[in-house]
Amino acid sequence: MSTDAHKRDFSANARLPGIFALAACIGAVSTLAAFVLLNLIRLFTNLFFFGTLSFAERSPAGNTLGLWVIGVPVLGGLIVGLIARYGSEKIRGHGIPEAIEAILFGKSRMSPKVAVLKPLSSGIVIGSGGPFGAEGPIIMTGGALGSLIAQCFKVTAAERKTLLVAGAAAGMTAVFGTPVAAVLLAVELLLFEWRPRSFLPVAIACAVAGFARALCFGAGPLFPLDTAVPDAWALLSCVIAGLLSGALASGLSAALYKTEDLFGKLPIHWMWWPALGAVVVGIGGWLEPRALGVGYDVIGDLLHQHIAVQIALALLAVKAVMWVVALGSGTSGGVLAPLLMLGAGLGTLLSHWLPGNEPALWPLVCMAATLGATLGAPLTAIVFAFGLTHDSNALLPLLTATLVAHGFSAVVMRRSIMTEKIARRGYHIYREYGVDPLERHYVDEVMTTEVETIDAGLTVGAALDAYFGSGQLHRAYPVVRAGAVIGVVDRAMLERFCRVEGEAKAEASAGASGNNDARRALKHASTLAAVFERTAPAFALRSETCRLVATRLAVQGLERLPVVADAQSLRLVGIVSRSDLVKPSLAHFEEEHKRERFRRLPIASAKRRFAPVGKAG
Repeated sequence: MSTDAHKRDFSANARLPGIFALAACIGAVSTLAAFVLLNLIRLFTNLFFFGTLSFAERSPAGNTLGLWVIGVPVLGGLIVGLIARYGSEKIRGHGIPEAIEAILFGKSRMSPKVAVLKPLSSGIVIGSGGPFGAEGPIIMTGGALGSLIAQCFKVTAAERKTLLVAGAAAGMTAVFGTPVAAVLLAVELLLFEWRPRSFLPVAIACAVAGFARALCFGAGPLFPLDTAVPDAWALLSCVIAGLLSGALASGLSAALYKTEDLFGKLPIHWMWWPALGAVVVGIGGWLEPRALGVGYDVIGDLLHQHIAVQIALALLAVKAVMWVVALGSGTSGGVLAPLLMLGAGLGTLLSHWLPGNEPALWPLVCMAATLGATLGAPLTAIVFAFGLTHDSNALLPLLTATLVAHGFSAVVMRRSIMTEKIARRGYHIYREYGVDPLERHYVDEVMTTEVETIDAGLTVGAALDAYFGSGQLHRAYPVVRAGAVIGVVDRAMLERFCRVEGEAKAEASAGASGNNDARRALKHASTLAAVFERTAPAFALRSETCRLVATRLAVQGLERLPVVADAQSLRLVGIVSRSDLVKPSLAHFEEEHKRERFRRLPIASAKRRFAPVGKAG
């Protein structure tokens, strides 16, 4: 058998089948939650704008309220402020930052209140004209449901995180019908790792939600589109569209948090902020009724070039102001649908003069680029745009423009709209991640194989004199009995043993005055085996990763571990210390920072060969 048989591409996990089953159930439950949320939005839209109890799909733009329409969002904002104040403050915001915070800093535990109040409050806000989408609320709601189901089982925090994210991604799948984009959203924004143990359950939940969605909402893309194959000139247009989309994303993010800062300076309780922000929403809805609500119909019209440029400009300006003010006020709502509309509006404005393809391409391209730059999730945005339209001809322009926009925002913006709110609460999130050097290397690659040991039959006094005297070579030594490790001993451990055992023996016999005599007697009578007779040895295996051993050292407060052949024989084969675990990190540092040149370009060699000799003097 190969000595490297323990080394794998991915870590083994026997618990995966059980997690798969839970994730499939969560996918179905999240689809049901999406169905409830969308029907709540329809119910409240009909109730607020048309005065009827109906689940029929109607746009708030068709209302006949006149100036009274200004008061409708205010009423919705007031109700949501009360729910947040006396129900749960967690319903405030657009959902994704709250899910990230629960994952990274709350051990992925969410309360039942959030699962109930988040869709209810979002239904009220959007149904009363709030310029939001349903995706942020359903991500929060699906995540809460996944967390609650996970809390009913004995799982680790990492497994609970996976199930939370499975619920969030399944909810997004159910709303938009984009399972692959939902999985990518989980990878780019929520999981903070790329492992089969987390990726596969999320993918299963999204697959279940994708199939279940057909029963609740029907099949097919939300905004079907078919553009022409791009020509060579489209590359330049994609770069221009990407740069402008990145600028739009950066501007929207900055405006949002400036607005949030302004609300924070108001001398009134935050409970009233949603109602105050809703005044702007109401005025905007009176000026441009189609800016109210989710606006999926507007996105479709923009993608199909059904809105004139002048009307699109006015509509999108109003929508942007409404969205920034409403979200900055701390109300409940999502960001994906507004970003899709604003990005598509930018593309509509550019489509009449960008060369290289038909005008219908650029609303789609700018929509994806703006979304990817704002979220800091370019792959999600590319696949999301494809999933919404099924336009395969647009994939290359989508890729180019979205990556340009993401590069622009990565240079210009310190944080994305997803992480800025969390940072303001005192938690910094570093979104770049790669393979940990300690995960890539195993104990047998860094351990010391030539180990000096101490026999367990040696007395404590003899061990102190022989190994911990003036000629001490190592800070600690493994103790072996018949070739098997029973522990690792250092000077402090032996002295502590003599002190504690001596005090106990003296108190049991002659009192405290006999402590010194008892210690001396123990020192010369007790063997090292007595030091470890009450404890099981801590050890490492050659097949374990350096990360696992580093964690064990930290948890047990140790500085080194003996490495054994197997857990049964405990035969010593080496020793690994904290200093050994630094070696992979040192190699990683050299890869990242050490600049080397192994070849020279021919043109550089020719320049040196024919360079003129400088004149003397």
